[in-house]
Amino acid sequence: MSNGRLTDWARSLGLSTPIVCAPMGGVAGGRLAAAVSRAGGLGMIGMGSAGSVTALERELGALGDGIGAGGAPFGIGLVAWGIARDPELFERALAAGPALVSVSFGEWGDAHPDASWIERVHASGAIAVTQSATVDEAMRAAAAGVDAIVARGREGGGHGDHQHPRDALLAEIIAAVDAPVLAAGAISTSSDVARVLDAGAAGAWVGTAFAACEEALTPPPARDALLRGSAADTLVTRVYDVALERPWPERFPERLLRTPFIDQWHGREDELASDAEARSEFAAAAAAGDYSIVPVDAGEGVGHLTRVRSASEVIASLR
Repeated sequence: MSNGRLTDWARSLGLSTPIVCAPMGGVAGGRLAAAVSRAGGLGMIGMGSAGSVTALERELGALGDGIGAGGAPFGIGLVAWGIARDPELFERALAAGPALVSVSFGEWGDAHPDASWIERVHASGAIAVTQSATVDEAMRAAAAGVDAIVARGREGGGHGDHQHPRDALLAEIIAAVDAPVLAAGAISTSSDVARVLDAGAAGAWVGTAFAACEEALTPPPARDALLRGSAADTLVTRVYDVALERPWPERFPERLLRTPFIDQWHGREDELASDAEARSEFAAAAAAGDYSIVPVDAGEGVGHLTRVRSASEVIASLR
């Protein structure tokens, strides 16, 4: 149990530590999910903007024996606008038998947000979770029936609505809702875990700390970039999405490790959208895996990554 403690929420899922590996698209596949779950946390398969039924089937196949179906629990993370575009992906996720399904990056600020996915998740026997960047989103999600909320601080890596610092957001959401609240954003050490648990979090939703794991889908050159990175190297921007014409809504930019290309175009996204040559060059670099040009998602805790570790080592370091 982390820092000698196991929360009621983690215990209810059969975990031995209140740590969830965030469902990072392109990073958190079946092998990483299985390794985290075997180490006592909750491993998750992430299906981001490039998620598909084919990709999910591949990662489910990588879970191996002893995960799900009576073994160690696992979860699946999806993006709301992605499953609206590909409903079959959501159906396959539910059929896989996860203990937890997270659907994030929807529009909780709408007068009538589409929360029908929550009932479907409950009917499958899983618990429904979503990430919230504001207290208002959290309150709307809780009223819609989610079982737990992730308070996603602006320090976190990858896509999100980077508004409020983790600790302040966590405290405000805990005070505003009755549902269990997990903390996310630059949780990289056992001290970080202890801090959020002391503040009343039901668990820690950890991303970047697992991104360089040997079981992650992260390519070796991207791992190297993570090991070199620091909090000062991260930037919240839409340049990556614009360069590859990825369909992420504008309100969800991503925190990543800056590169010269990112620095060149940050703040000039409209120009980049009109520059076919620049986008073509970036696409070629992405296809070649050139991480001197292509950025890597990372939160502000990236400086704590010093070597490639196994997921069990990361879990041990967070306890």
